[in-house]
Amino acid sequence: MECRRCGSRLDRAGDFCLVCRHPNVDTVVCELGRERASVTGLFEGERVGTWTVTTVQEEGEDEKRERRNFAGRVADEIHRKRPEEVYATGERDVLGTLRGQLHYDLRRVADPGEDAVETVLARSEESPLAVVETPPREKLGGSHSTLVGGRAGREIVAIATDHPHVKKVIPGPIESGGRGSRTGVRAKATRADGRGNVRLLVRDGSSVQEVRVVTTAADRGQGERVREDLNRALDEEGFRE
Repeated sequence: MECRRCGSRLDRAGDFCLVCRHPNVDTVVCELGRERASVTGLFEGERVGTWTVTTVQEEGEDEKRERRNFAGRVADEIHRKRPEEVYATGERDVLGTLRGQLHYDLRRVADPGEDAVETVLARSEESPLAVVETPPREKLGGSHSTLVGGRAGREIVAIATDHPHVKKVIPGPIESGGRGSRTGVRAKATRADGRGNVRLLVRDGSSVQEVRVVTTAADRGQGERVREDLNRALDEEGFRE
């Protein structure tokens, strides 16, 4: 491929031109699996090209290093393009590792089962959700510090605090009564309200705790995208009710 501006030959389609200092894509969309990732470049709503990065998953002490290297190679593909916006969807641990290696705001595509590129193109006229830079541990607030379900409950709340479009997570009081669960600690994110915020309902036996999740969404439609993303993460971690 040649540069759209000066015609200089590029090593890869969509690369930033080092001759005229001009970008050849404006958006990058990453679809992240645990062992395979695709990086698609877009320019003015058209696909420029897709690049694939693969790895072989390690186990034990080598897994963290291997995942970091995998995410680093995806980050290198993004940095070659120097886009204005970066979107990503897929495996949560890889996505989190990738976010730590980018100087871009990584916007989450939250719709499971859909083509991420088509989703981004369809939403190109919408205002993107703001990314929260607050560390996850600082997002937890409220007067109720005890979480239902012990360690599992803390892992569920961590799924919410780790989300890039979540500003605050506020646990409510633990209540008893109702139908008890025999399948361990379970949770689900409920329908977004008119301001785009959602609730996590966490159950442990007959105990239930409502956790308010304050998002950067502007309305119910955007909040539903965050809700779907949270429920997908709960599914992946085995906590979905």
